[in-house]
Amino acid sequence: MMNSIRLCVIGLVTCPLIVWPLRAATQSSALDGARPRVIVSSDIGGTDPDDFQSLVHFLLYADLFDVEGLVSSPYGPGRREHILQIIDRYERDYGNLKTYSPAYPAPDALRAITKQGAIETSGATGVGKPTPGSTWIVERARHPDPRPLHILVWGGIDDLAQALHDAPDILPKLRVYFIGGPNKMWSVDAYNYIEQHHPALWMIEANTTYRGWFTGGNQAGEWGNSAFVAAHVAGRGALGEFFASLLTGTIKMGDSPSVGHLLRGTPDDPSLPGWGGRFARVWDGRKTTFKRLTTEADTAEVFGVVEFELPVPRGMRRTQSARMVFDGRIPAVATNDGRVLRFRFSPRDPKVWPYVIRSDFAGLDGQSGRFTAAPPPASRTSHASAGHPHWWTDDPDPAAAEGIYPGAKSVSQWREDFLRDFAGRLIRCQVPARPVR
Repeated sequence: MMNSIRLCVIGLVTCPLIVWPLRAATQSSALDGARPRVIVSSDIGGTDPDDFQSLVHFLLYADLFDVEGLVSSPYGPGRREHILQIIDRYERDYGNLKTYSPAYPAPDALRAITKQGAIETSGATGVGKPTPGSTWIVERARHPDPRPLHILVWGGIDDLAQALHDAPDILPKLRVYFIGGPNKMWSVDAYNYIEQHHPALWMIEANTTYRGWFTGGNQAGEWGNSAFVAAHVAGRGALGEFFASLLTGTIKMGDSPSVGHLLRGTPDDPSLPGWGGRFARVWDGRKTTFKRLTTEADTAEVFGVVEFELPVPRGMRRTQSARMVFDGRIPAVATNDGRVLRFRFSPRDPKVWPYVIRSDFAGLDGQSGRFTAAPPPASRTSHASAGHPHWWTDDPDPAAAEGIYPGAKSVSQWREDFLRDFAGRLIRCQVPARPVR
């Protein structure tokens, strides 16, 4: 069965020497004949319904991939059952789909590789216990196949972090496309673990580039976010009908650029253009540490990692707790080593971020502050990190921005192309292919 399917959906590994497999030539994209191995890690059913849209999109192209796994990962209430619900709808359209390509995976084969990942975020260390999802990532990465294994992370990166922690030998085989931004904010501890302990990981970190799938580009007429759904999605089989019922019938599909990266472009060179965007090598200095409460005059890099290291107040016991709540809604639980309380956060927007400490220790409860998250200066972004040789992120060039979103234009410029192709795929759900005479 594993010969007919190879993809996984998963939530997220330090070796002194990393030996990368040699490639004879640049890898082509799936629409040009390549057949990537894929695992998807998603918080589908969680806090944002656009994962459902992206999974519909992914399944309509599943005949082009070796789908090796679908993993339910944090953050939020999403579970394995939510992936299975989409597979149930896929099964209703499968009869038509397979008339276009016998390579579409059978519904039961997809169910067999759908795994539950972490249910909660990992905590301050960034790792915890193995999950069926993280263990599946390890198993598939160790499978004797010369091709890399693409991990598309649509939610928290916790299952990938756990897999790398438990099996660092898999690192050279992995190619990760992480839809960061809010997902990075909610899984900042797992992200910090990977960045600190596995800097040689091949990673695309898309914090804003992904927004080009639904922001900018040609949105006139049928290409508008709502008009496209009405014209090309609604009524197109069980998958199309379900898609059209989401988000009041508008496109978001915020995780689909990770699929687009494999469909059209040069997947092994993120600096080149393609449907999934064009990226720049990551730079150093993205982490900021404050050893005091801050004010609006204190700055940190937007989408970076911010740590507060505050001295443990006199009289506070190890059994007492503290959390720093950002923007009135995002908690960062403190670790207490007896000397320092450490809080970690990743700001997802360029703005002033207020915070307040909540604690059962009276001398700490209610203390507050603010800091400003700002874009990095060109003097920083112009120097690629030597310590992260295979790590890319949003292109900081203003010409690549879509409004306030760096890199998003490198996706939105292809809007008509990827939506037209998607519309053709949706027709497969509605009517079978005509026999070839």
